[in-house]
Amino acid sequence: MNTVPETTFHTRVRNEALPGPNPFEWKDLTTDDIFKGKRVVLFALPGAFTPTCSTSHLPRYEELYDEFKRLGVDEVVCLSVNDAFVMHQWATSQNAERVFLLPDGNAEFTRKMGMLVDKANLGFGMRSWRYSMVVEDGVIEKMFVEDGLEDSCPTDPFEVSNADTVLAYLKSG
Repeated sequence: MNTVPETTFHTRVRNEALPGPNPFEWKDLTTDDIFKGKRVVLFALPGAFTPTCSTSHLPRYEELYDEFKRLGVDEVVCLSVNDAFVMHQWATSQNAERVFLLPDGNAEFTRKMGMLVDKANLGFGMRSWRYSMVVEDGVIEKMFVEDGLEDSCPTDPFEVSNADTVLAYLKSG
């Protein structure tokens, strides 16, 4: 079994003790902070505010969050190669309150996972390929990778990384 790669993610968290209209501060989270001792469903997508990601991918995971929890999942994480500010604004615009939006701004985790693709044909630059996975204590139990993993892919497949596929897998186990 493969383990998730070691990475440090640069996130922003709310701190009510801070004055002013922007009560957020930097908080680095390691791979261990996210996965160690937990069962995590992580899904990765090409970008915040993009059509499929905003209308289907994230909303369905948010909708099914309680079902994931009932099946023993500790955390549902959405990863994108976007910075912490973009991920925060996207979470706010999507009313995503339960799924944790994890910024991979430097694409380090995505690259180490072998999921970094060039989407220059869409004006996106380097982004994550669409996939999901179930991770148990840092060990990748199951991955659902969309077909066609390649640079400048002319399509955006969305068949197996969706919430319903992962939920069906968890129910079958």
